[in-house]
Amino acid sequence: MLRTVTVGLDGSSESRAAAEWAAREAKLRGLPLKLVHVWEPVPEPMAQASLLDAETQRHWSERIPREAAEAVRLHHPDVEVVTEQFSGYPGDVLVKAAEDAELLVLGSRGLGGLGGFMVGSVGLSAVAHTERPVVLVRAPERAADEHEPDATGVPSTGTPFLPVVLGLDVRHPDERLIGFAFDAALRRTTSLRVVNAWNPPPYYAFGTPVNPALHEALALSAAEELEKVLSPWRTRFPDVEVVEITRYGSPAFHLVKASQEASLLVVGRNARRIPVGAHIGHTAHAVLHHATVPVAVVPHD
Repeated sequence: MLRTVTVGLDGSSESRAAAEWAAREAKLRGLPLKLVHVWEPVPEPMAQASLLDAETQRHWSERIPREAAEAVRLHHPDVEVVTEQFSGYPGDVLVKAAEDAELLVLGSRGLGGLGGFMVGSVGLSAVAHTERPVVLVRAPERAADEHEPDATGVPSTGTPFLPVVLGLDVRHPDERLIGFAFDAALRRTTSLRVVNAWNPPPYYAFGTPVNPALHEALALSAAEELEKVLSPWRTRFPDVEVVEITRYGSPAFHLVKASQEASLLVVGRNARRIPVGAHIGHTAHAVLHHATVPVAVVPHD
């Protein structure tokens, strides 16, 4: 079955930004774009109100995907666009819709001056339970934001893409996660910055602040591990420039910092099935709330 880039719509400015990003990604991948709108059933007492009769509900539910499709076709005439509508809880429906997708794209509300994400229950549920990569996009996101500034310092779609940033735990290097990041960098003809944050084992922790030589040795070991993990990937993707970054401290902190000069941030989450709740891991959760660029969360074993 031909896969698609699938985006969830709810009529908000966040979902419209997600649709625009998804259209650009569909073009990069040479895939159709599927716009999915989920109409959540109105509680019975409200549904009985005259304002929410069947005709009104149908009008508004059909308007959202229709207007989104018209906007995408206007800005991206070379991208095939299809729409689908469902009824039910958005989190469950989007997880189901993503089964035939190359990736699922969702909008996420910005945190004003903090510049990060406000990831709601639907977004967290989709990230936690979808077996395909999920990309979160903020409302202010524009195509030019993903590119280097022009000669006057203004972002422009006519300049090269900013790097793709990958957060990687060298203790658990997953091929699906690494491959997604390399492929994203290759399609954008840009470099890949791989960030590995390390912390000393507990039995070393008390010695590192007062033992610079030990700290340096641990940092060198972390850099060597990262280089070892990435060596075969450099061979598989010779056209992708790879920048290896090892830092001491919090992975989320260093990833958010690196994302400030990136077009896309890629992180992983453990794909183990948990029956209750939306568990995506501390690093992925922190990054989703504080990164200022689109974030791709890739499930892996």
